[in-house]
Amino acid sequence: MDHLKPVPDGVPSEGTPSGGSQPADGAAARLASLMQRSSRGDEAAFAELYDLTSARAYGLALRVVRNPAQAEEVVQEAYLDAWRTSSRFDPARGSAAGWLLTIVHRKSVDRVRSAEAATARDATYHRETEPVEHDSTVEAAHASLDAQRVRTAVAGLTNVQREAVELAFFGGYTHTEVATMLDVPVGTAKTRIRDGLIRLRDAMGVGS
Repeated sequence: MDHLKPVPDGVPSEGTPSGGSQPADGAAARLASLMQRSSRGDEAAFAELYDLTSARAYGLALRVVRNPAQAEEVVQEAYLDAWRTSSRFDPARGSAAGWLLTIVHRKSVDRVRSAEAATARDATYHRETEPVEHDSTVEAAHASLDAQRVRTAVAGLTNVQREAVELAFFGGYTHTEVATMLDVPVGTAKTRIRDGLIRLRDAMGVGS
């Protein structure tokens, strides 16, 4: 998909294309149609899908990675992934926007984790090559164990719980925003977040 351009400023988000408003149901149906055409190799349909959703995708990526250049790279990676896997989109299971933004969010979180891993490797190198006080070593060991406990606890959540918790706490979104991105009622989003937090608390042995 070489024709994809860098994410521009001011591209209309889903449901509000330039030239006037469009009912949300009509916008969702349009995006679903474009996604299905894309799965058949229709590059023009995918380019239109990109134009209608890229601003929203960029906004999500930027909120997670906190770096404009990194956010642009994440969006490009996400759309290329969406193009390659568009045949997996099932409109019966959710909206095209929700499916696409899920890819963007996962790519964003992967980018943040990759950066954190690189930082951790650098920190490890410095700890191993420079003398450190005993207390500092113990403190670093405890921090590493705590991080591992969190990763293990998150991995133990169901897919829907993990997705909701990551959006709410790693992405910083409200319950209403999480519900919109996952294309579920607000009550369902709240339940997934609450149940996920309960499982995290139990897995980490934290008292209620």
